[in-house]
Amino acid sequence: MPKLQQNGNAGGRGRRARGARVSTSLAEINVVPLVDVMLVLLIIFMVTAPMMTQGLAVNLPQARRATPVTAQPIYITIPSTFAKDRIVQIGNDEVRVEILQERMKQMMLEHSDKSVFVRSDAAVTMQDFMAVTDKLKEGGVEKVNISTRPVER
Repeated sequence: MPKLQQNGNAGGRGRRARGARVSTSLAEINVVPLVDVMLVLLIIFMVTAPMMTQGLAVNLPQARRATPVTAQPIYITIPSTFAKDRIVQIGNDEVRVEILQERMKQMMLEHSDKSVFVRSDAAVTMQDFMAVTDKLKEGGVEKVNISTRPVER
């Protein structure tokens, strides 16, 4: 609540008297700047959050007769850097190709459908693709499907 302060002038009737002055207490917090800052931070996080959850960027090859998938597939992604680091991605988990067989054995125990979808970058060689396919077959996968994208006209 505002407080009234008297001027130092006795009675406040002098030539320079201005009357009573009103001041606010310093204990009160002004919430308007706080709300402004919070709204700006909320907008920043809303804009940047989708950018942080992006997976590997893979340039899929094109196919004319690509059909959409209706089941809950297991996606194996082979990035263009596979020849250097020998790492593939199962869903969102990065796995070295040496332990891919064991991970697939564990995953196939939980799924009745023994098939996977391989998303391979167009720059990956056929030899690297076959190395991953061999590990998948050793891990108990019966069907290896290749993911493509439709031809852009």
